[in-house]
Amino acid sequence: MNTEERRRGILQLARRTGGVDVTGLAADFKVAKETIRRDLHVLEEHGLVRRTHGGAYPVESSGFETTLAVRTTQLVPQKTRIAAAAARLLSDAETVFIDEGFTPQLIAGALPRDRPLTVVTASLACAQALADAEKATVLLLGGRLRSGTMATVDHWATKMLAGFVIDLAFIGANGISREHGLTTPDPAVSEVKAQAVRGSRRRVFAGVHTKFGAVSFCRFADVADVEAIVTDTGLPPAEAQRYTLLGPQVIRV
Repeated sequence: MNTEERRRGILQLARRTGGVDVTGLAADFKVAKETIRRDLHVLEEHGLVRRTHGGAYPVESSGFETTLAVRTTQLVPQKTRIAAAAARLLSDAETVFIDEGFTPQLIAGALPRDRPLTVVTASLACAQALADAEKATVLLLGGRLRSGTMATVDHWATKMLAGFVIDLAFIGANGISREHGLTTPDPAVSEVKAQAVRGSRRRVFAGVHTKFGAVSFCRFADVADVEAIVTDTGLPPAEAQRYTLLGPQVIRV
């Protein structure tokens, strides 16, 4: 196996499992750890992975996106804390949009059940999480179902969403950066997210620290478009302050 084949293999493994570590890769490919570190450095320079302490995880792009099933296994304690903190920002909102994704699904489950709420979502998983909430009215956007994320897209979804004025939107993204804002790989998903941003009075971004600095294919909002960013303590305080300077409150939990 030559260098290019090994790097393709590393990328394929990262995309299939959601993350790789240097020690495991060195054993799998029968090369030195330093060789793997160089491979990961090159893959990061090409925008295909982001390195972590001891490993790397894949960057989502127009050609690759993790499935909902994979997302439910990654950083679950952090996502649970983020969801609970985001739900506490509900305030007096009566109509809510909940984005697709695992963290938004957890937000749906964390919303209060003792008050009336109208929840609009493209996510089947979010709708399911609220199915037993007697005081919640759930409006599921129609459209083409994306099997990987179990959420609807295309003009049916955006047209329906355009007819609503929403008090608060809980927004997710595949990447968020100070330079490029909030991004996602799929143009059809981007259109739904952009419409939710346009049609809501308040917007909260909720996502784990690994989203920060990542840039995907389609930009749908600026950092300044959200009033709050809720993430975990893996985001360094200095970096959180840089995002605060763009407008939103940054909450680390």
